[in-house]
Amino acid sequence: MKLSTEYALIIPLCPLVASCCTGSLAFFFPEATAGLRRLCALFNTFSLATAMLVSLALLREQLVNRSIQQYFWVWIPRSDFCVKLGVLVDPLTLIMSLLVTTIGVPVMIYSDSYMCHDRGYVRFYAYLSLFTASMSGSVFSPNLVQLYVFWELVGMCSYLLVGFWFVRSSAANACQKAFVTNRIGDFGLLLGILGIYWTTGSFEISELCDRFIELEEAGFVNSIFANIIALLLLLGPVAKSAQFPLHVWLPDAMEGPTPISALIHAATMVAAGIFLIARLFNLISMLFPAMCVISWVGGVTAFLGATLALAQKDLKKSLAYSTMSQLGYMVSALGIGAYRPALFHLVTHAYSKALLFLGAGSVIHSIEKVVGYSPDKSQNMFFMGGLRRYMPITGTTFLSGTLSLSGIPPLACFWSKDEIIAESWLHSPFLGLVASSTASLTAFYMFRIHLLTFEGDLRSNETDWTDFNNSHSFSRSINFWGEDELELSINQISQNAASVQYRVAKAKRLFSVHLTDSKESPPAHSGRSLPKPKESGFAMTLPLVTLAIPTTLVGLVGIDLAEKTTGFNLIPGWWILPSHFVEISKYFEVLAKILVNSSGSLGLSFLGIFIALNIYGQTNILDDKTDFTGSNMVGTNLISPFRRFVQSWSLNRGYVDYYYDIFFVRSLTFFSKLVSNFDRRVIDGFVNTAGASNLFAGEGIRYGGNGRVSHYLFVLLLGIILLILLINNIPPFP
Repeated sequence: MKLSTEYALIIPLCPLVASCCTGSLAFFFPEATAGLRRLCALFNTFSLATAMLVSLALLREQLVNRSIQQYFWVWIPRSDFCVKLGVLVDPLTLIMSLLVTTIGVPVMIYSDSYMCHDRGYVRFYAYLSLFTASMSGSVFSPNLVQLYVFWELVGMCSYLLVGFWFVRSSAANACQKAFVTNRIGDFGLLLGILGIYWTTGSFEISELCDRFIELEEAGFVNSIFANIIALLLLLGPVAKSAQFPLHVWLPDAMEGPTPISALIHAATMVAAGIFLIARLFNLISMLFPAMCVISWVGGVTAFLGATLALAQKDLKKSLAYSTMSQLGYMVSALGIGAYRPALFHLVTHAYSKALLFLGAGSVIHSIEKVVGYSPDKSQNMFFMGGLRRYMPITGTTFLSGTLSLSGIPPLACFWSKDEIIAESWLHSPFLGLVASSTASLTAFYMFRIHLLTFEGDLRSNETDWTDFNNSHSFSRSINFWGEDELELSINQISQNAASVQYRVAKAKRLFSVHLTDSKESPPAHSGRSLPKPKESGFAMTLPLVTLAIPTTLVGLVGIDLAEKTTGFNLIPGWWILPSHFVEISKYFEVLAKILVNSSGSLGLSFLGIFIALNIYGQTNILDDKTDFTGSNMVGTNLISPFRRFVQSWSLNRGYVDYYYDIFFVRSLTFFSKLVSNFDRRVIDGFVNTAGASNLFAGEGIRYGGNGRVSHYLFVLLLGIILLILLINNIPPFP
């Protein structure tokens, strides 16, 4: 299949048209859409699959032609100011487009089963297609104005999807938090774009670097101002890619459906920030102070995210902090000039993290069928355990993602992460130490997640789930556009005899607890055995198996035979063109040499895995005194105060939200109260006093108006006499 690069416009248009059609149908014909919901899902999936095939065809052409092409349509035609719309087709664009579509298609297939019982099913697919279209549009943007439009559209879609279940206050607060935090970064990005135009006179990405060099050679560029512009541009990726200190929205974004978490953390929103830095890399790389700030922001974020993931209870939030840490790796690599390793890690991490989040969704979906909808229980890893024997496909694929993210060869993330660590040591010993220690922490918390979730015994048998069965079954009962049906569900539940059974089950549970405290055997739960988790259906396991393939093999694409190192080669022709298959033997030789040179980082990963196995690799990790927070773990050799500090640090999110609340929320509230008091007491007081004084003055003067002309003449003459006397007493001007 051979396509002209002009057909690149099809890639963002396909999901955009699907989103508009699906959303319009659901909005104007909600009753008819109820019968066509599966057809709408199929249409959206087919549209994105079409975009994926076009991306593959264009990438094949790019590997042969190796050219950069642009196509423009004039948007704002003026003699002194002209803005164009169009597409920019180069290797970076096509790699990102392929990444978005190849992850988006499995997510859409997965969502069909995950969201099938949700009344917002069609609305979800409309948002999902709009999300992928927005990201694809930003990827193909040839100028900063068009990129900023799609950048904001990505933020809007994330707001809609994080708050998809907006009847829950936690979801509503999470989407607002993500929106406000990203507005800070987007405002800085807007100022940076305006500063670039003020400096270079152009928005075109392909012209910025050349114009900047010419102006710098002519002495028209102030280096301090140029670095300020670069740092303002950096604010956008800092917020969008959850870098310190604007990372606080990312764990709360887990309130959205799990397929959205997979898409946000793998190929769309957080990847947009990395893509922007990579797109403007040639310009930013000429500014050393800005590059230094970028590298250290990434390094601090990588280490902070790893420490915050160490003791999390929530499965999705643990993976969210893992994403934050890995994005820090990418930003740090771009800051030290390791452009190819950063993009390589973006690709390998995307497939691995998409697999992990979809695996987490499979687990949560299965647990919810047992305990009912309760995020505090169904996402708590200390209520899981032993799921591998009940969910073998999910457990096996999740293990491959865990091994990849832990840096175990030959899986994907090993090759990219090892190269970033090597480049960090060459650039700065401090950054190298941060990168290496983060790698060890990553292996620890990833295996902690896997062991708590899939290994050992099923710990849900140690608690009574009758409290949660049917108790939140109405939480997702919303129609296409989210009208609340809670009252109807509550009435149905109140009319059901289950309320009587609940009281009986509660009495039995209390009696069971009494017997347990007396060291006697507890009775059976309501006379029946607890249900067991089951493997997810084909529509959910197929995307897991599909994503496990690139998670295992895509890292091998980054091996450069000429340089004998890793790093993402944007034109890896040897694995596409059959004429280069004769180099397979040489390829394996290079692999062996890289593995030998990577023994240091590999040893750190195995150290983290060993510690995780020592602490969490037991059959029963909970003793009699431990509740399901995991506050007292058996078998650990760590000092108790240090363990408590780590748990407090992790569960309190590094206290960053706490200090934000003190310095920003409370300060803003205090300042707002001062302004309110000033407005009520000073501004309103002045206006009210002026009105009252006019009222009283008018009332007083009213009594002097008796209607007698002689009195008016007397006052007039008296006034004239007083004015004459006053004028006569004024001394003349010198």
